[in-house]
Amino acid sequence: MMRNTLSLRDSRSGKWGWMKDGGFQFLSTPITLVLCAVFLLSFGASLKAQDNSDCLMCHDDRGLSTRKHGRKISLYIDEKRYSTSVHADLDCISCHADLEDSDFPHTKDVQPVDCGQCHEDVETMEATSLHGRAAQRGDPLAPRCSSCHGKHYIVAVKDPRSTVAPLKIPFLCGRCHQEGAPVQRLRSIPVDHILENYSESIHGEGLLKKGLIVAPTCVSCHTPHSILPHTDPRSSISRRNIAKTCTQCHAQIEAVHRKIIKGALWEKEAHVLPACIDCHQPHKIRKVYYSQGMADQDCLNCHQKKDIVSSKNGRSLYVDPNELVHSSFGTVACSQCHSEVSVSRVRPCETITRKVDCSACHAEIGEKYKKSTHGKLAERNDPNAPTCKECHGTHKVLSRSNPISATFPTNVPRLCARCHREGQKAAVRYVGSQHEIVQHYRQSIHGKGLLRSGLTVTAMCTSCHTAHSVLPATDSSSSVNPRNIPITCGKCHHGIQEEFEKSIHATAVGKTDKPLPVCSDCHSAHTIQRADQAGFKLEIMNKCGRCHERIAKTYFDTYHGKVSQLGYTKTAKCYDCHGAHDILPVTDPRSRLSYKNVVSTCQKCHPGATRRFAGYLTHATHHDPDKYPFLFWTFWGMTGLLIGTFIIGGLHTILWLPRALKMRRELKRKIKAANQPESEDKEGELPEDSQQSESQEGDGNTAE
Repeated sequence: MMRNTLSLRDSRSGKWGWMKDGGFQFLSTPITLVLCAVFLLSFGASLKAQDNSDCLMCHDDRGLSTRKHGRKISLYIDEKRYSTSVHADLDCISCHADLEDSDFPHTKDVQPVDCGQCHEDVETMEATSLHGRAAQRGDPLAPRCSSCHGKHYIVAVKDPRSTVAPLKIPFLCGRCHQEGAPVQRLRSIPVDHILENYSESIHGEGLLKKGLIVAPTCVSCHTPHSILPHTDPRSSISRRNIAKTCTQCHAQIEAVHRKIIKGALWEKEAHVLPACIDCHQPHKIRKVYYSQGMADQDCLNCHQKKDIVSSKNGRSLYVDPNELVHSSFGTVACSQCHSEVSVSRVRPCETITRKVDCSACHAEIGEKYKKSTHGKLAERNDPNAPTCKECHGTHKVLSRSNPISATFPTNVPRLCARCHREGQKAAVRYVGSQHEIVQHYRQSIHGKGLLRSGLTVTAMCTSCHTAHSVLPATDSSSSVNPRNIPITCGKCHHGIQEEFEKSIHATAVGKTDKPLPVCSDCHSAHTIQRADQAGFKLEIMNKCGRCHERIAKTYFDTYHGKVSQLGYTKTAKCYDCHGAHDILPVTDPRSRLSYKNVVSTCQKCHPGATRRFAGYLTHATHHDPDKYPFLFWTFWGMTGLLIGTFIIGGLHTILWLPRALKMRRELKRKIKAANQPESEDKEGELPEDSQQSESQEGDGNTAE
């Protein structure tokens, strides 16, 4: 049986110590040795080490040390520091349980502390982690509890002195994982420059440069004790769990991504979404694609061959690498869209069962499309329904700001015309009143501005109908529904919209059960002309008359109206007096025809107009006895007089007509008789009947 014996002075160090065979020795100073001897003499050699003060009789000596594997290891315990640790209330034997009831001095074969006695849950997690499994294999580089937390001076994580305080975590992990460290050099880790890249990331800058201790550290993502590879489905950084990990800090992740990410997919179908770090790199640089370790080149090995086709329908599956690189998806991995690929298969794409779901990332757009006419047709598998790729393409998707993109403003009319030109698939099934849409648009002021002048801010198809929420005008949600048209047009014509919203025609102002006019009622939809052209000026009067029929008739009875009907455009039209978009009742002080403003309105055409001039009855009519009784009765009085005169004159003419006819016959007889040959002795005499007739005619003329 091996026993501890007090040795003579060590020949090399000059210190006294406890010696054992094998070269393991406790070295101390003579003073400590004397104190221990006194202690032994006082209490007996068989005393058991039970109290912390008993242990500190030896371990409070700064020089107390041992050697292990050729290295000198201090056994000194600073009692003051220990008293401030989280274990200050524990006895030494609470952790060093194998020394309980041991002889003093105790054996050199002290067993490693089993932290799992108290921290059972943590020990369970650690045992299944990368670190724990490495320790179980006896890997000398595997970290133990004390590697991170220390031994006797463990303090709370929130204590700045803690080795696992947030500000120290990157450096703690960096002991093994920084470039050049043994673990980084000798173990296969697929990420390099971890500490360097973290320090340059937004998280690292927040923590190390700005001192934001709430900024994520290594353990925020990888966890402290359950560190697993990202390929392990239990890992906090696996594809299925990464969103949950990120939401520990980014609690409003679904709200933040509301414009692109369909929130429900985070929990229900995480595999159809790109993992967070596909867009937000964790260590700034990654060697491989996160979820599968699959690079685009793996796909292009087959798909860059021009003769590759689908085995189902013979459709070409060729992908031009140059087009892909220069597209909007140039920095997006193939597997981010084709998320069903399985890298473990010989053909990773053989597990793909459905088409790319663009709405997985473009959630808000996807919801709009689903509710649109196009989306509803697609949901019914209508062969004519346009999908994302019909307009945007597949692998050559370009930004709408790119002039060669199909969705660049000047290209949009041509894009929509593929289906909506007369005779095309959308036009033949259309049952509305708008026809020759594309041709009319090209001739409109909008079409000329866009296609002839190249003004890319000019309204195009999607400006009015939207890009992804195309709905019929009868739908209350449609951008071209009558109630929404002012808002739609106001996106470009904002000032005019503000005027219109205050006018009597606005639904919020006009209180009537009749339909109120909107922009398209006066300007049309696809044949919009310049408002200063003669055709528009003359046509607008008829458009006003469709609603204001009675007033329009009175206008055309006036000088202004009659001259306008002759095609003279400089004569006052409806909008010259009432305004175009800011029409208000005459009783409204803001109206152009209010008592305050009417003179200035007239002066636009008649510079010398006065208040008396402005009293001209512009819509005076003799058809309204209530509003204009004088004109009404004067009109009918003069009309009655005129009619009476014609009646009397006509009656006289009718009564005289028989006599006039008789006199005509007599006259003809006289003329005929006068032309017959007479005897010389009776020359110049008239027959008795003729004389009598002339006598009667003379009497008649005298009476008349």
